[in-house]
Amino acid sequence: MDQTLKKEGQEMPAQRLKENSAPEAVYIHIPFCTNKCFYCDFNSYVLKDQPVMDYLRALDREMELTTQHTPPGQIKSIFVGGGTPTVLNPQEMEYFLSSVRKHFGHWSSDIEFTMEANPGTTDLEKLAVMKDGGVNRVSFGVQAFQNELLSGIGRIHNTDDVYRSLENAQKVGLNNLSIDLMFGLPNQTVEMLDQSITKALELDLPHYSIYSLKVEENTLFHTLYNKNQLPLPAEEDELQMYLLLMERMSAAGRKQYEISNFAKPGMQSRHNITYWRNADYYGLGAGAHGYVGRQRHVNIKGVNPYVEASKAGLPRLQQFEVSEEEAMEDFVMVGLRVLEGIRSADFTTQFNKSIEEIFEKPLSKMLDAGLLERHSDGGGYRLSEKGILFGNEVFAEFIGILTVD
Repeated sequence: MDQTLKKEGQEMPAQRLKENSAPEAVYIHIPFCTNKCFYCDFNSYVLKDQPVMDYLRALDREMELTTQHTPPGQIKSIFVGGGTPTVLNPQEMEYFLSSVRKHFGHWSSDIEFTMEANPGTTDLEKLAVMKDGGVNRVSFGVQAFQNELLSGIGRIHNTDDVYRSLENAQKVGLNNLSIDLMFGLPNQTVEMLDQSITKALELDLPHYSIYSLKVEENTLFHTLYNKNQLPLPAEEDELQMYLLLMERMSAAGRKQYEISNFAKPGMQSRHNITYWRNADYYGLGAGAHGYVGRQRHVNIKGVNPYVEASKAGLPRLQQFEVSEEEAMEDFVMVGLRVLEGIRSADFTTQFNKSIEEIFEKPLSKMLDAGLLERHSDGGGYRLSEKGILFGNEVFAEFIGILTVD
């Protein structure tokens, strides 16, 4: 089974050939969690004894310096990820959201302002602060509706927390809600996933992200996997899980608009589409990635090093210009994640070259293999039904062929 499904909001490579741009999207990273899940390799740290307010003040400083250096356009999307942003207490949350409004206050009338949350880390007071601060979309990391599976992956919430958190969000007027589910978990069966999908759809939410477990290095699961102590589903079962979720989401009126994302019409994650369409975006906070005006940057990861670096200037770990070759490869890889695919005219507009000329061999190979198909008007390419299942094989054909030394 393909392992290309990505958590909503996770930074993706960004690579737009655009000069003097005014970004309209913001990603902000809050790196604190109540605990570290067994599968997680994100830049996150257990909350206990962390200098939270020092971090938020450093983040405010980075916002100030960033907007001075590159003034924003009208902001259309903000995504606050982590970590678990909702571990901030109401006072910390209010300070943080005031910082966002202060530095990125020129919002479009229909801005999408998403915050990730874990069930059990939100109450009515905190959710009210979030709403008052401009948050209008919340993405809850549910992962499964079986308590035994949740404890087996290191989650500390249970299914009761899920229902209570969603109910509280709706009580304060937050109705644009999404939940994450996972499949391919240790000891998970196809039937268990089917039950989770049933319970998820009973909630009648506008958006669902459902992604597969990937065993990453520097996680407990990676250690167990190397010891042959991680009871993962068989590949055939994982494939059946993915086919099942696509079938059930479609039947429930949730269109699959990207490999791992399903939504009611008009309710797609606009912030993620920013990544997939190669638009510029700010990346703020410890370990965050950003891309502005053909410059990609990665911030310093550790909390204390980030705080100290922010006192002296922008807290960059590295910053570099994206080459045209890398940008063209990423255009294809990232764009094909979206099920409507890529348009040849968009490629030509960005690079003043023909995609068929640049990628003749991999395009022909993937078309012949039945993993890609042309748009009905012949003006672009998208993953075929088979290609959706094996996206990694498709993407691999385009990566590195132009940037090899």
